[in-house]
Amino acid sequence: MKLLIDADACPKKVLQICRDVGKKYAIPVWTVASFNHQIISDHHVIVGNGPQEADMKIINLTDKGDVIVTQDWGLAAMVLGKQAACISPVGREYRADTIEFMMEEREIKAKFRRGGGRTRGPKARSDEDDQRFAAQLEAILNR
Repeated sequence: MKLLIDADACPKKVLQICRDVGKKYAIPVWTVASFNHQIISDHHVIVGNGPQEADMKIINLTDKGDVIVTQDWGLAAMVLGKQAACISPVGREYRADTIEFMMEEREIKAKFRRGGGRTRGPKARSDEDDQRFAAQLEAILNR
């Protein structure tokens, strides 16, 4: 088992929580990001700056039983297909039984934005997000 992090847009606090939890459970922490980032982890993989390069590398590194941290619903859907667990940086676990609905929601919102509509961005990160993330990550690892 390994903990793989989509580190391009991952909050620094989440990276630190992953390093701490990885050390606690003796699980290697892998980060994947474009060359524009300075990240410290057990195993850091640098990819180019092209679209989806980090996602493709994460998919290729993912094995059954791994835990992936990402905000990207599309990436989450693909790693769930490889029988890996997946969690967002705010502590929401992506599940096979709900990811299809999430992907449909994403497409509806994208279509709305392409038509000139506006949707809300994410809320500011809070301490509760960090606590929820840490608790959910440990719950996944304890299964």
